[in-house]
Amino acid sequence: MKSFKIGNFLFNKNSNPYLIAELSSNHMGSLNKTLKLIKEIKKSGAHAIKLQTYTEDTMTINSNKKEFVIKDGIWKNYNLYKLYAEAKTPWSWYDKIFKYCQKLQITCFSTPFDETSVNFLERYNVPAYKIASYEIVDLPLIRYVAKKKKPIILSTGMANFDEISRAIKTIKKTGNHKIIV
Repeated sequence: MKSFKIGNFLFNKNSNPYLIAELSSNHMGSLNKTLKLIKEIKKSGAHAIKLQTYTEDTMTINSNKKEFVIKDGIWKNYNLYKLYAEAKTPWSWYDKIFKYCQKLQITCFSTPFDETSVNFLERYNVPAYKIASYEIVDLPLIRYVAKKKKPIILSTGMANFDEISRAIKTIKKTGNHKIIV
């Protein structure tokens, strides 16, 4: 394994655990809550904050057909479009989030769900990308991310060995060997 960095953290065969705090929709629709969470995450000793970057329009369609409506849990009776609209981190917050992370000296990166999100994140010179386990079969997205030549964290929770192997091969074919599984 060749060594590489995400922020100030050096990854090599002897690396300690890299602690990432998933911000996701924990902001509850509040930028102030987001910034407070980031401050607490920094105090907790995490190395990085990870966002999820998408819009409801790139994730799903606005439909009330049964296939698009959540049947139970805290989002019961929401259609997926409304869920994603409320759970997303608004793109208008990213300037403040990234500046605040820089001020606190904590690394910030994201899971993009489409090429539009990758292009948006490139404005912030994110030091890495994470691929969600559900997206591990989206080889065009993985290829697009890999071509940015930044470290990629592959989440494998929903993937089988063949899917993981194809994702890794796709990344390596771009010349990017900065892969964390």
